[in-house]
Amino acid sequence: MSGDTEGAVMAENEGKKALTRREFVVGMGGAGVGAVLGGIFVHGILLPDEIVALPASEGYLLVDTKKCAACQTCMLSCSLAHEGETSLSLSRIQVVSDPFAGYPEGPQQNQCRQCPYPACVEACPTGANHVDAANGNVRTIDASKCIGCERCIQACPFTPSRVEWNFEEKHSQKCDLCSNTPYWDQKGGPGGKQACVELCPLKAIAFTNEIPIQGDKGYFVNLRKGDATWLAFGFPDGDNAEYLSAPAAQAGEGTQ
Repeated sequence: MSGDTEGAVMAENEGKKALTRREFVVGMGGAGVGAVLGGIFVHGILLPDEIVALPASEGYLLVDTKKCAACQTCMLSCSLAHEGETSLSLSRIQVVSDPFAGYPEGPQQNQCRQCPYPACVEACPTGANHVDAANGNVRTIDASKCIGCERCIQACPFTPSRVEWNFEEKHSQKCDLCSNTPYWDQKGGPGGKQACVELCPLKAIAFTNEIPIQGDKGYFVNLRKGDATWLAFGFPDGDNAEYLSAPAAQAGEGTQ
């Protein structure tokens, strides 16, 4: 092989290996199956020029769409705790309901999944969208640093985007597991309470510290008792305690 030919082959191989950090992170932001399986987090992935290593969030929200009544209580409580007003448009969790879909496909709860490799964090040019080490490594947004470019909204691999646009204050925002709720006098974050979990009348949302399997089956879980008592509003708190105390144990079951 001549020197020129060998050089061309080497250049071609280098081109095939050249994977940008952004391409990798965007690819991992949605499924991430290769990095997160059954709650095992790969702390670093070796790339051609650098190591991508982000600490895992210490909290995640799980939902049971079969229990969801699409009442939007979670949305209203979210906006009230964060913004001081009951506005569906300012909620950081979105409930989408298809009236023509059969049960249980009608209502869908769409909340931030606290991705191990968050594309929204990678896309932010100012560091406004970041991993908050002071609050359990929650992927969150510092509104004071947001310039309104909406790159994080576009980068989110989910539909609808789990990053919301605050049309009143003109900045991006997303679920922070209630780490910063100026209008709710409860401690939030991974070590505290979440407004949507506390106020959902059917207990269709649960919190866990365990990293769910990356994919719908990890985040959509069974929070029912196996009978019909959960259908009634206002059941005693103890009736559902076993499901709320250890929701991560249900993560592999999916919705039954």
